Amino acid sequence: MSFSFLIQLPLWTSTSLNLHNIHVYDWRGVLPRNRYISNLLRDLHFALKRSNANWKIVVGHHTIRSAGFHGNTLELQNLLLPILQENNVDLYINGHDHCLQHISSLESSPIQFLTSGGGSKAWRGVMNWWKPEEMKFYYDRQGFMSLQLIQTQLHIAFYDVFGNVLHKWTTSKHIHFSTV
Repeated sequence: MSFSFLIQLPLWTSTSLNLHNIHVYDWRGVLPRNRYISNLLRDLHFALKRSNANWKIVVGHHTIRSAGFHGNTLELQNLLLPILQENNVDLYINGHDHCLQHISSLESSPIQFLTSGGGSKAWRGVMNWWKPEEMKFYYDRQGFMSLQLIQTQLHIAFYDVFGNVLHKWTTSKHIHFSTV
């Protein structure tokens, strides 16, 4: 199993200005921005490429794909998603959108996009349209997600605040052992 955690990317185009409030971020330690992002993505790409883990999981703050209030993050779709696809990442887990959701990719690399951001600011009543064959689960209330991982199986479950299971998903992989 391989976990890769992305720190907050300086997504100025999508997070520095909100029409209702002005957000100010201090990126002095990561300037110049383009070099910082390039280095971060290069390091992630090499770590994923070198990994021979059966399961590859990347965790970040912002959504890549989301039917929630914040929606898709185009910069991550353009810069990060190709790296995840090329390196056969199984899961991308994020928060940011205040909901619980499971989106399945139908592309050549079937990444599962999991959002567990339902700790607060829920009940916005916002759900952007999504292809039904990709949208496996969406919940605009408070709750949480669990992940159970063993060598050949992965189980995820989403729960409401009372611990009731709202959605489950399981997948498995065959492990190929080589003899030397």
